[in-house]
Amino acid sequence: MRKVLLPTLIIIAASLLVIRIFYLQVIDDSFKLKSENNAIKIKYDYPERGYIYDRYGKLLVANQSSYDIMVIPRDIKKDLNITEFCELLKITKEDYDKRLAKAKVYSPRLPSVFLSQLNKTEFAAFQEKIRKYEGFYFQKRSLRDYEVDYGANIFGFITQVNERLIAKNPYYNSGDLIGMQGVEQSYEEVLRGIKGVKYIQKDKYNREIGSYKDGKYDTIAVQGEDINLTIDAALQKYGEELMINKRGGIVAIEPQTGEILALVTAPSYDPGILVGRQRSKNYTLLYHDSIAKPLYDRGLLAEYPPGSPFKILTGLVALQEGVIDEQTTFMCHHGFSYGRGRFMKCHGFGPHQLHNGIYNSCNTYFAQSYMLTINKYNNPAKAVDVWSNHVKSFGLGQFMGYDLPTGKRGNIPTSKTYKKIYPNGGWRSTTIVSNAIGQGEVLMTPIQLANMMATVANQGYYYTPHIIKKIEGKKIDAKFTTKHVTTIDKKYFPPVISGLFDVYNLGTAHGLNVPGIDICGKTGTAENYAKINGKREKLKDHSIFVAFAPKDNPKIAIAIMIENGGFGATVAGPIASLMIEKYLKKKISRTDLEVRVLNKSLKGEYAKLGGMTEASLIESTPKDSILKAKIITPKTEIPKTEIKKTTVDTTKEN
Repeated sequence: MRKVLLPTLIIIAASLLVIRIFYLQVIDDSFKLKSENNAIKIKYDYPERGYIYDRYGKLLVANQSSYDIMVIPRDIKKDLNITEFCELLKITKEDYDKRLAKAKVYSPRLPSVFLSQLNKTEFAAFQEKIRKYEGFYFQKRSLRDYEVDYGANIFGFITQVNERLIAKNPYYNSGDLIGMQGVEQSYEEVLRGIKGVKYIQKDKYNREIGSYKDGKYDTIAVQGEDINLTIDAALQKYGEELMINKRGGIVAIEPQTGEILALVTAPSYDPGILVGRQRSKNYTLLYHDSIAKPLYDRGLLAEYPPGSPFKILTGLVALQEGVIDEQTTFMCHHGFSYGRGRFMKCHGFGPHQLHNGIYNSCNTYFAQSYMLTINKYNNPAKAVDVWSNHVKSFGLGQFMGYDLPTGKRGNIPTSKTYKKIYPNGGWRSTTIVSNAIGQGEVLMTPIQLANMMATVANQGYYYTPHIIKKIEGKKIDAKFTTKHVTTIDKKYFPPVISGLFDVYNLGTAHGLNVPGIDICGKTGTAENYAKINGKREKLKDHSIFVAFAPKDNPKIAIAIMIENGGFGATVAGPIASLMIEKYLKKKISRTDLEVRVLNKSLKGEYAKLGGMTEASLIESTPKDSILKAKIITPKTEIPKTEIKKTTVDTTKEN
């Protein structure tokens, strides 16, 4: 048996090898496409990208025709009139040499982009004489055509793939376009479609003689799928108008679904400036603006101490842990003494329970509640982890899993945090009590704040925030319809919501009411320091506000963060009221608030960071009530600016 086994295995293996060789050489000749590459020219047919619509079907992003000049370096004739060629395309001889050298590095015999994104007028002049320039041909492209001049941070942009991306993904070739940032990146494979391929046979004189194998291996381009976003275009536009001459972020979410209604970052720019031959120049100006940072999505990336809005969670955790109830009372004497020489200032005075502790934003009440939570356990490390797990169940301190390609975790401290800070131990509730009022080591992004309020509005659950509503012919990811339930029992939310409702009626947001809408909200104010030219400077406080409405059956939850905006009720609060009314009523009755916000400019405060007139930045200016963008050329050198960690001023209403 052993004598027969080895010869049998050899015969079987040899037979399989012969059969495979016969198949490849006689039956399947597709590999000839590679072996005969010198005699075959590959042409790609690029499909249109899918259109982008808002939640109501409003067209936001379409397509327009463009043309790329392609080159095959080996096919260029030596007698090419380079001077005439450069004049025709309005480039210099140096540009020509640089572009051709880059193409040769990619491949002397494969096509690559020589000059991209010519418009119809530019292309028409070249098309008339293209026959004179062997080795060059044109490739029709589809570029984005923005129907609106807002939402740049949501859409992202289209750019050419680089060598790293080509090496990583074999679908792409030199000169191909790819979505970067925003939904263009998140849904690239959906929006891009599938490019078609044509194989052209050439003779020994390098002349095209027809399709290879009569088009047997050719494929047809498939247009990208259309998508509907969850964004309310009118609300997004209005939010960007309200943020003119301000910096910060606005995030609005539909609590019952997790759908993102508005995602505003300021300053922003007209997405149309990143289309066409000026795209690279404009992007460079945007990228190097280290002062205004128009490419930095503050709604997703900016991490701030949340200040007083975090007291909502402090109260809920204390209720869940059973260390307080609605009637628990703490006396406030304009502050709270929690150790020798340690005093947390507060504007409140007198007895405070949960209800008025919320609408008066009493530091004493929530500091005491937090310390009781930590002191419930003999081991402060265990106590902090219990507290941390409760807070994290609201989606904080982690990447939230939304369908946008950028984001930050924020920070919710654990026992590991304090073991690093205090390696020798000795820390306790009084050491970390600043966490109670959203200070300390707590950091949150605006989208996390908005999701926190959506969770409170839902009385204990949330859906992962997302920006995709519908993909033509496909289902959205199931994770966006999966309910996440917090560790806080539902029964503890109504008393907290009652306190948030009276923030508008009796508390720190009094005067920001909207007729006919019951709004629940919370103000916040964060101190702001910056190191400018080596000197630590006190700048105007950040303005923070969170809210949801209506009180019963909420339809919108929102978070606003305005850098250098002052008290929470000064700028962020009015914006919240206006955005809520705009979404629910589609019109504005509080025109007094609208005028106040639209006329509010913080450019003077931002000038302290280096001078807005001295920066290369995007200056937002109102024109016909639509946000526009303008490139400003730098005039002087920008002084080095280093932003330090923000802290909350406990002496002020926040």
